[in-house]
Order: sequence, then structure tokens, then C-alpha cells
Amino acid sequence: MAVFKKYLSLQSHGETPTFINITSELRAAIAESGIREGIATVISPHTTCAVFFEEFVHDVDENGTEFLQNDLNAVLAKIIPDQTAEGQYQYPGEAHYKAVENWEDAESYLPGGDRTALWNCDAHLKATLVGSSETFEVADGKLGVGTTGYCYFADFDRTRPRTRKCTIIVMGE
Repeated sequence: MAVFKKYLSLQSHGETPTFINITSELRAAIAESGIREGIATVISPHTTCAVFFEEFVHDVDENGTEFLQNDLNAVLAKIIPDQTAEGQYQYPGEAHYKAVENWEDAESYLPGGDRTALWNCDAHLKATLVGSSETFEVADGKLGVGTTGYCYFADFDRTRPRTRKCTIIVMGE
């Protein structure tokens, strides 16, 4: 069995959840791997990010967000509202604030000591519900999904823009 890995660097924009269509990168990784039959797994190592499989939607809003992603945001907001106030959620608690204040790169997480920069409990919970990975069939050297099936990376953290990582692992023969 062969194993092939490809690492993606993705940019989120902050302010609202960021959705990135990574289907072309997934297809390219499968082709580059040379694997004809097996599986491809897409994994996010970030606790506020998710990977999901959904239909490609041709309709987008004025910001370029697909309608299904807007609908996903609306549904998730009903069960997990955006964190906008201290005490709205238990996280982050005092012990977490103190731990982050001692990190080597604390300023990037708490600019100017602003604790509101850590108000992202909603992003953690949304990513937990959606999931951090997806596995796909590799059939005859191609991504084994239908015409409208696409793979998306989502960063639910609205606190600031970030560079995010994603790994594609292709295994098989």
C-alpha cells in the first residue's frame, strides 16, 4: 500500500466564517499520488476549523459565500450563537486566559491584552459538530464522488484572519 501526503496552506478572513472550496486541490493530490484505488482523507488540525462534503452551489451572496454555506451558518447560529459577551459560554475561563498570557506568541492571541480576542467558543463548538476530516473513495485514480460533490474547508473562528493548514492523505494501490 502506498501513502501520499500533501499539505495545503489556506487563508481565512475573520469577521465571518471562512469557507474554502478545496476540491481542485484534492483532485490534484489524488492525481499526483499515482494511487488508482484507495481512499483520500482531508484533515484539519485546527480546533475551530472543519472539513465537509457538500453540493457545489452556483448561487453566491455579495461576499462570494455559497447559499448552502449561508444556510449552514444560519442553522448553526440557531444552536450555537456567536460569542459576543463574557460569560455567554464557560469557555474561555480564567485559567485559559492566564495560560495564553504566558505563551511565547501571546500578543498574536491577545493583541494589547484584549481578552475579547479569545471569544471563539462558538467556533470550537461548530467545528466539533461539523467534524475535522472527511474520507473519500479513490476510484480509477480519481475522486470518487458525483458531479456536484465538493470538499470544503471551513474556519468558524471570526476573531481574526489566519493562515490555516490542511492535510490531504491518499492511501491505496
